[in-house]
Amino acid sequence: MLNKKFGFYATVALAGSVFLAGCGDDAANEGEGGGAAEPEFISVLTGGTTGTYYPLGGAMATIIENETGIDTTAEVSQASAANMTSLADGTGEIAFVQTDTAFYASEGSNMFEGEVIDSVSAIGALYPETIQIVTTEGSGITAFEDLAGKSVSVGAPGSGTYINAEQLLEIHGMTMDDIDAQNLDFGESQESLQSGQIDAAFITAGTPTGAVESLSATSDVNIVPVAADKAAELIEKYPYYAEDVVPSGTYGLTEEVPTVSVLAMLVVQNDISEDTVYDITKAIYENTDQIQHAKAEFIKAETALDGIGIDIHPGAQRYFDEVNQ
Repeated sequence: MLNKKFGFYATVALAGSVFLAGCGDDAANEGEGGGAAEPEFISVLTGGTTGTYYPLGGAMATIIENETGIDTTAEVSQASAANMTSLADGTGEIAFVQTDTAFYASEGSNMFEGEVIDSVSAIGALYPETIQIVTTEGSGITAFEDLAGKSVSVGAPGSGTYINAEQLLEIHGMTMDDIDAQNLDFGESQESLQSGQIDAAFITAGTPTGAVESLSATSDVNIVPVAADKAAELIEKYPYYAEDVVPSGTYGLTEEVPTVSVLAMLVVQNDISEDTVYDITKAIYENTDQIQHAKAEFIKAETALDGIGIDIHPGAQRYFDEVNQ
């Protein structure tokens, strides 16, 4: 998994903000650590309603509001890549994003080619986001190579799921041209698999994923495995991946299926004050018992800095320094 890495542009932005914080009475009045005044409202950008981000975001919004007193809501969104852009545009304050997508944004690569986003920093990592290649028993697809020539949902162009699909295809000696790629969200993928309009779908989300659970209620679900040698090859080239499994019993599976994952993380606008982000971070990581989702068990302060590829917000860093010392 990718080690913590500070990009040049993000470092320059942080240095600039520290310089400005030391200049003038207005900055001095903004509170410890500089930054903007405390927000009166926080919007948490999640993903589609059938993914994992949305229910987790709803629970976290309630926790943030209860613990900090700031009005907070969870918003449906187009997930990782769109969330980074929205935070950069100022249309949200906190967002769920994949660690690999956040890294691309900080570097201006892949879906962010030529556009460096240096106004967003990390709160912390949450849980593994499993790359699930979902199909049904009647499709005849049992191995990755069987996807060739098939109709496959790969997510929206430029999305985190799309890049995951592209990179897995690459490792297997394939490209998007070798499949009939369909740009569907999780809910649309579920409906299209159920109706037989597509043969398989890439879904990058924490397991169990709502869309796949809904599919398993009406169809026998299969998850296409990623062989160990291919997983190792992928991780060597793209070190923000890790080996993972879809556990036995999930979606009615009779045995665990090997695959790979990235991490889900929370990011925040840089200009939210250090004290506010400290309070938000503390609220989330000390109240995971209030999150009624299987992924809550993975959300721990002890592992919150693992796999982070962008700058940590000073408020979050202060909290983790306190609890991990």
